[in-house]
Amino acid sequence: MSATIQDNFGEQYYKQLPTLGQSIAQQLQLFGVQRVYGVGGDFVANLINALAKQIPVLPSSNEMHAGFTACAQAELNPLGVCLMTYTVGSLPCTSAAALARTEGLPVIFISGAPGEAEINSDALHHSVHPHTAWHTDLDAALNAFKALGLRAERLQGQRHSGQPNVAAEQFLDLLTHAFINRQPVYIEIPRDLVHQPTQALCLPQDLTALQTQALNLSGAEYIAAQIEEKLSLAKYPLVFLGEKLRLNKALLSNIIDFCHQQGLPYATSWFGKGMLDECDPLCLGSYNGVFSKLQHQAYIDEQVDYVLELGSAIFPSDTNNAFSSQTHTIDNHPNKTMVKGTARLEQDILAVMTQLRSHYRDESRPKFKAPLSNQGEPRFECDGSLGYHNIAACINRVQRQLQRSFIFVPEVGNSLFASFELETGASDIGRSYLANPWYAAMGTSLPYARAIGDQLAQLGSQQTILVLTGDGGFNFQANELINLQKQGANAIIVYMRNNIFHLGKAGDAPIYACNDDGFDPKLLISAYGGKGHLCQSSGQFVDILATCVEMGGLHLIEVPTGLDLVLQSDTTKKLNCYIGYRNGDPDATKQWQALCR
Repeated sequence: MSATIQDNFGEQYYKQLPTLGQSIAQQLQLFGVQRVYGVGGDFVANLINALAKQIPVLPSSNEMHAGFTACAQAELNPLGVCLMTYTVGSLPCTSAAALARTEGLPVIFISGAPGEAEINSDALHHSVHPHTAWHTDLDAALNAFKALGLRAERLQGQRHSGQPNVAAEQFLDLLTHAFINRQPVYIEIPRDLVHQPTQALCLPQDLTALQTQALNLSGAEYIAAQIEEKLSLAKYPLVFLGEKLRLNKALLSNIIDFCHQQGLPYATSWFGKGMLDECDPLCLGSYNGVFSKLQHQAYIDEQVDYVLELGSAIFPSDTNNAFSSQTHTIDNHPNKTMVKGTARLEQDILAVMTQLRSHYRDESRPKFKAPLSNQGEPRFECDGSLGYHNIAACINRVQRQLQRSFIFVPEVGNSLFASFELETGASDIGRSYLANPWYAAMGTSLPYARAIGDQLAQLGSQQTILVLTGDGGFNFQANELINLQKQGANAIIVYMRNNIFHLGKAGDAPIYACNDDGFDPKLLISAYGGKGHLCQSSGQFVDILATCVEMGGLHLIEVPTGLDLVLQSDTTKKLNCYIGYRNGDPDATKQWQALCR
């Protein structure tokens, strides 16, 4: 006869064992998780009931949107969490998992799974296999997430009657992996384990105890000395901050403080946009070669004689290096020091900055003067027309007029590439721009706005969320409006309408038609408790947007925009030229070659 846990370890030990559900909730709280997004289902019902006693489990309109919302949550917090049922719920999350892997976001995808006692020769109704199969495939979702490069595991139950299961420890190991490596993980939890006792854990007081790996690299002082020497000789220096720093707020603050102490101008990449306050006099904005339009672009392109590049990607992305146009001055700069941040959690950059800051305490060292500060109002194209070519200028005008900074959430497509001209200021949540630069995943802006709205509500902030979307991207995700309504979100949706998937359009096939002339989004937004507006001139747009901000609540501003080149943003015109060039179009090839020259 097998011994029980009580027989083996005693009644006192047994009584202090938590259930797996209790331990999972406790662990998520350790990582600062204050809400979980998901869609309910049979295999996950036990876990929902266990978590809901300690953490709000919030609904999404579908599983893919739950995953996208968790991605935005991970941009702002140590972890994002998405919850769904077995296979029919988890497989739709693979798009969000691909986004999280691409952007290096620590998202925990948790799926309910068949109980260990249910595994036998009968096929379960959620299994992914045809009726003619000779065996059941219970690992379809695990294998799908593994194929994306994620660590994907199913928690294991009790294997000996006298020993508690170690599923809680396995769960903690997966959370820690996601947190330390900034990568998503996929976890299946058999439903019959949720209420079973699991091995008790001695959890740390805070997350710093989980960062056990010390920096094993040496020589930071030599790198710092090289930077010192280069800075001492430079007349026109620039600190270029890569996108890795957006998830390391402490290090980013450390670097910006150093820039202010020394008067060093700094800029970031497209993928880092929103992590900086672009109203700061030393901030030159988000740079991307010929694709960017910055007030101080000439300083970067023509004057900079030394670049200190920190936290940029190991491999350059086509999007982030001016689409290989060879116009990205920083990529090609002959006098540059790069500290990419190859150590875990960018400990190598921190080591260099620690050395650099200690040496720069010498007051005899020359201080650098920043270029002209961002004074004066940038050019505003208020010629009456309204389109992608001036929508950013219009929005920037309203921010300055109201002396308020918005939090921007651009949608993939023309809206994303027009949004790089938006001015990002200070934000109550630490980020003023959250986008999905991995632009193969359309339909993220409303789920992102959802996560931002929850974060703002937690802080008691009324800061305005501005979603900039085309009609194609909006139609991917309009069902998520129900959750913005339930939130009472303070959000404005700028709906750029041309009835076409325009970015990269290379013909007149019906696949590009994304809308119908009879569709009225103003009626749709009213069904969700919001207010709809129509704007057809730049002056009208500025007035209505300012009014919407003052009113608060949920608004949609419809902006009809044509397909004429003059109505496209400068960036989109260049990007469409690049796409045509890559597709072998002769005219686009000539234009691209001229642009690169």
